[in-house]
Amino acid sequence: METLSLLRASNSDGTYPRPQLMRSGWSDLCGAWDFAIDTADEGLDQSWHSPDASYFDRRITVPYPPESPASGVNATDHLGVVWYRRKITAADLRGAGETSPGDRTLLHFGAVDYACDVWLDGQHLARHVGGQTPFSVDITVAARGAGSRPLTLVVRAEDDPVDVSQPRGKQDWQVEPHVIWYDRTTGIWQPVWLEHVPAVHIEEISWACDTSEAQVELTVTLNQTPRTAFELDLSLTCGDELLAQVATLVRDRDSQITVSVPRQTNGQDYESLLWSPDQPTLIDAAITLRSADSTSPADQVASYLGLRSVSTHGNTLLLNDRPFPLRSVLEQGFWPQTHLAAPSADALRAEVQLIKDLGFNSARVHQKAEDPRFLFWADRLGLTIWAETANAYAFTGRAVEMLTREWLDLVRRDRSHPSIIAWVPMNESWGVQHISHDPAQQQYTVALAALTRSLDPTRPVISNDGWEHTDSDIWTIHDYEPSGEVLRERYGSDVSVHRLFAGMGPAGRRLRLTDVVDPGMDDRPVMLTEFGGVNFAADRSDAWGYSTATDEQDFAERVGGLLTAAREAEPLAGFCWTQLTDTGQETNGLLYADRSPKIPIATLRRLVTGDNEL
Repeated sequence: METLSLLRASNSDGTYPRPQLMRSGWSDLCGAWDFAIDTADEGLDQSWHSPDASYFDRRITVPYPPESPASGVNATDHLGVVWYRRKITAADLRGAGETSPGDRTLLHFGAVDYACDVWLDGQHLARHVGGQTPFSVDITVAARGAGSRPLTLVVRAEDDPVDVSQPRGKQDWQVEPHVIWYDRTTGIWQPVWLEHVPAVHIEEISWACDTSEAQVELTVTLNQTPRTAFELDLSLTCGDELLAQVATLVRDRDSQITVSVPRQTNGQDYESLLWSPDQPTLIDAAITLRSADSTSPADQVASYLGLRSVSTHGNTLLLNDRPFPLRSVLEQGFWPQTHLAAPSADALRAEVQLIKDLGFNSARVHQKAEDPRFLFWADRLGLTIWAETANAYAFTGRAVEMLTREWLDLVRRDRSHPSIIAWVPMNESWGVQHISHDPAQQQYTVALAALTRSLDPTRPVISNDGWEHTDSDIWTIHDYEPSGEVLRERYGSDVSVHRLFAGMGPAGRRLRLTDVVDPGMDDRPVMLTEFGGVNFAADRSDAWGYSTATDEQDFAERVGGLLTAAREAEPLAGFCWTQLTDTGQETNGLLYADRSPKIPIATLRRLVTGDNEL
C-alpha cells in the first residue's frame, strides 16, 4: 500500500476501490469466500447467519457474480437468494491502516446486487438496497469484542430474477439469455474492503469547477456533526507545482470551500490546467481534517479533480467552451468470464485505452453504473463518459422509488469525475412504456432530470435517451437503419432533421413530447446516440444484430458506410456507435467478446475518425 505522504491520487495504480477519496491504508477482502444458494429462501429462518452454520457448501471467488465462470460457481439458473461467508482475521484488520484510540473500523462494499444484509459474528449490522451503489458498515464494536480471534462475516444477497419493477438493466428475466438481454448478476460484484478511520472523519467529498473564474469548490461531508470545531486543510497541486493552499474551520457536517487557482499570467495560461481527452490534466488534492485543539487523530485523504466545463450552445456541444464533436461507442461493460464485474483492476484500464485506440473520444456506459475504477482511468487517460443506470421494466410506485433512490446515489458517487459529461437516467422509455400519453410517466422523467440537475447543474441531462424526450438538454435519436445512404439522407440537412422531429422517429415513436417541452429545435444539439449494430460472428448459431455482414470486407464496408454518414452529417453534434464488443448472443460489436478486433484496430480507427492518414 502507498503511504499518504507519497500518494498522488491521480497517479495511483487503479486498485483502490474509491479513487477520489483515498486513505493510506486499506485491506482487500476479495478472494475465496464460503457460499450457498438459498433456493427455498429458508436461510433466515434457519439462522444461516450464525458463525457456525453448516449450510455453506461451496466456495466462490469474490467479487465475481455466481453466474460467471470466474466465480467458480457458474450457476446460471434463477438464484434469488445467495449467502456469503468469510473470516476477518487480525491480519485483515492490521492491513486496514494505522489505528489510534477511538478510531472506527469500516467495512466497505462497492456494490451488491440487489438487496443485502450484513452480519458479523451473528450480529445484524446493516441492510442495503440498490444493486449498483456503495455502502459502508461500522464494525468497530464487534471487532473490539473479538480480541485476536477471527470474526465471521456473513452477507445475504437477494436479487429477484423476475421482478420487473427492480432496476435490472439488461439482466435477463428468462433463464437463458435472449435477443439483447444477458446473464444475470447476483450478489457481490464490486470490491469489499476494510478501512480504519478517526471517530470524526470525512465520509464524502465532491468537486465543482468554474473555469471562467478559475475556481474550484470542494464540498466535504463528515460522518457526523462535530461537537467542537475542526480544521480542514486543503492543498492542490499539478505535478510538482503547488496551485493553492487553504485552511478553514468546520463546524457543520457539510462544508464548502472555494479556492482560486491563480494561473492567468497572460489570459490564456490557465488553459494548460484544463482537462480534455487530448490533455487529461488532473489536479491532486490533499485534505486533512483535525480537531482545532489537536486532541483527536487527524483524518487524511487524497483526491483529484479535473478543471473543465461542459455546456451546449445552439446545436453544438461544448467542452471548455470549444466545440466537441462527439465520437462515442456503446460500452456494455460485460466480460464472458466475469459478467458485469471486471476481470481485474487492470482490465478496466485496458478497456479505456482500447476505446481510445479505436479513435473514440467518448463512451456511453449502457444500462449499468460502471465501477469507479473505470471512471478513474477515463479521467486519467482522457475519455469522456455518458453515465447511465440500469432501468426497470415496469412503471409502478415501487419502481419509481427504487430507481430514483439509486440514481441519486450514483450521481452523488460519480459527479466529481471530470470524464463524465452527461447524465442518462432513462433509456428508450424502459419502465415508462406509455410515456407518449401518460402524464404520470412524463412527469417521472421530468422529475428525474430536475433532481439530477439539483445535485449537479454542470452537465447536460438526457431525460429519455433515444426518443420521447420530455426535458433533455440534448436531443438524442436511436436509429438502426442498415444503409449509410439512408442515414445520409435522413440526417444530412437541417430540413431533413426538422422533418424527422415533426413526425415519427425511425423507431415509430415521437422524438419529442411537445406537450411537455418547448418544441423549438434550434436551442440544443441533436445526436445519433445508437446506430450501427452490425452483426458479424462465425461461431454462434444464435448470433444476433440489427443487420448482418457476410465476411470481414462486408463488415468493414457496412461499418464504414454508417460511420461516414453519421460523421459527415452537419446537423448532428455527435454519435454513439453500437457497440464496442459482442455481448453473449448480441454479436454486433466492433470487437469479439474477448476484446480481440474483428478487423484490424488501425482499420477500425480510420473508419471511426475518417482520418485516412492514420
